[in-house]
Amino acid sequence: MTTSSVPETSPAGTSAGRYAPAPGAAPVGRMLLAQTVLETRMLLRNGEQLLLTVVIPTVLLVLFSAVDVVATSGPGKRVDFLAPGLLALAVMSTAFTGQAIATGFERRYGVLKRLGASPLPRWALLAAKTGCVLVTEVLQVALLSVIALALGWSPHGDPFSVAALLVLGTAAFSGLGLLMAGTLRAEATLAGANLVFILLLLGGGVVVPLEKFPSAVRGVLELLPISALSDGLRAVLQHGAALPWGDLGVLAVWAVLGLAAAARFFRWE
Repeated sequence: MTTSSVPETSPAGTSAGRYAPAPGAAPVGRMLLAQTVLETRMLLRNGEQLLLTVVIPTVLLVLFSAVDVVATSGPGKRVDFLAPGLLALAVMSTAFTGQAIATGFERRYGVLKRLGASPLPRWALLAAKTGCVLVTEVLQVALLSVIALALGWSPHGDPFSVAALLVLGTAAFSGLGLLMAGTLRAEATLAGANLVFILLLLGGGVVVPLEKFPSAVRGVLELLPISALSDGLRAVLQHGAALPWGDLGVLAVWAVLGLAAAARFFRWE
């Protein structure tokens, strides 16, 4: 709501400045920022979401780094192999699993329908959700990096390459999460998102090297977005490689397909 000064004539014939209301929506940028802050606060206050996005990756990092539960590959300590994979898991847990479940129930309870009728454009609402995901991921990456460094992690590589992988991975998982939330019932989204999370945790190269799988299965697993993200981060952070173009290409394809399908089939109610 904005106000403007409108001169009005007083009874004595003199002009006196008074403030009269001038109804109107706030600028889109301000609405987008406010919605992003609101989405982030709601996520950080949700205990189940924090368990999924923060606690589980942290526990897995500490547990598998300290205990020889799985046989890792490559030189260096176990944490050098595990840290990049769990950074990829953190991105998936926020951009895909958490966002799919939260958006699915908002759609079921009519929240999205009401927000869609507000002055906030629908594209800005989805952009606010993406902004919330990015803010959460920054916190996740910072927390996991500090813990991994305390466990003896020695990262290598170019930060730009890491950022490119994380951004493309976020786009890929966000598109898939919104597609699931916008097409399935909330209960189906809840079950499906958690099932996919578990399956990709076990078969996406996060804690178990893809070399441990049969060659026929490995060829399929390498095309998954979680495999491309974890493998790309591992190539840069563990082996000091340059931009892993193959992994970036896989993520780019998933991002384009997922976001395009979400834009085409997403239902607001």
